[in-house]
Amino acid sequence: MSNKKWTMALVGILLVFSYFLYKFMSPAMEINHLVRDMNQSSTKSEPMKHVVLIAQELDNPFWRTVEQGARASAAQRGIAIEYMGPNRINPSEQKRLLEKAIAGKPDAILLQGVKDPNYARLIDQAVNQGIPVITVDADQPDSKRLAYVGTDNLEAGRRMGELVVNHADGKGKIGVIIGSEIADNQQLRLEGFRSVISRTQGYEIVAVRASNISRIQAATQTEALLNQHADMKTMVGFSALDAAGIVEGMRAANRSDLRVFGFDDVEATVQGIANGVIAASIVQHPREIGARSIELLAAYFEGTAPPVQQFIATSMLDRNHLGSKVSS
Repeated sequence: MSNKKWTMALVGILLVFSYFLYKFMSPAMEINHLVRDMNQSSTKSEPMKHVVLIAQELDNPFWRTVEQGARASAAQRGIAIEYMGPNRINPSEQKRLLEKAIAGKPDAILLQGVKDPNYARLIDQAVNQGIPVITVDADQPDSKRLAYVGTDNLEAGRRMGELVVNHADGKGKIGVIIGSEIADNQQLRLEGFRSVISRTQGYEIVAVRASNISRIQAATQTEALLNQHADMKTMVGFSALDAAGIVEGMRAANRSDLRVFGFDDVEATVQGIANGVIAASIVQHPREIGARSIELLAAYFEGTAPPVQQFIATSMLDRNHLGSKVSS
């Protein structure tokens, strides 16, 4: 065979070998490109935001529902929620948990305002360290908090007053149970309620007692009030467990003739309305409060400043509006 033919044969063999080598190496090259692109994409994407939610009381139904709303909204936005709170209502423990949260350097903090200048200073400390704070349920307007999300508590108190005076019959003395003597939301509800009752003839608030967000304490305080004021006609509870506690206190005092008004729609209150022992309740929407708080934070992370106050409207629940809320 001539040199020319040998050369042509070698070139042909090299071309065939190169083709099969390319086919063999091509998948590996594609995988390398894919891995490189994924690494670059991972490097460019921001880490998941970390938000701490500090409840007033860890397993309180209202706060667990706030948590559910926050988690559902956060899951849609790639935000991680860390939920914490005192086992029982304890402002000192809330402050300790806030200090712990600040030390952990989260991307944001959601919390209930506490009527305490030291708590306001802790919020300011968080903000000064670049940690935005949103108050929920109760505001802390004397702090650098970014925004408040929750009920317009002054208006809710007024609405409760109108509900009481417009309800059939029952003019006379009123006893009030509030969840806390220091919580801003409770004081605002009481203030709004007083503003309506004070200008309405035939009604008088004879006593205000605190339940410390405890159904048992609400029952104890109710029984004591009924023993002191045998002519009391109406009792009002301004935190979620108060109405059910008031009903228990009435039974202990052997009274069944009072009109009872409550706050929120925990199961015991709903059942009380269904059974006719609770006249009505002003209902907050904690799931929406939690979800809206996360929405505002997500927008803030993108550069949009939220409104200073984001009120979530309340609704009214009585026997005419129970619908599917009554459990079998």
